[in-house]
Amino acid sequence: MPAAQPAELLPQTDPVEISTRMRPGEWTEETLQAHVEDYKQQIRNMGAAESEIVTEVERTDEGAAVVVVSWIRATA
Repeated sequence: MPAAQPAELLPQTDPVEISTRMRPGEWTEETLQAHVEDYKQQIRNMGAAESEIVTEVERTDEGAAVVVVSWIRATA
């Protein structure tokens, strides 16, 4: 018999975020978009509706890129 799971691991209103920072030379526009799509799919797999997914991509003057994909859960 599997172990009982807690009824709720995270409050259902807490946002979920997946992020990374890539240094100069570690990414191209194509790999950056692949990261964004992968992170969005991971959030979708957790149950997010497309309208609840927020994506932020920042390119620094030094050539780095910061990717943040968040699930902003709708309040009931």
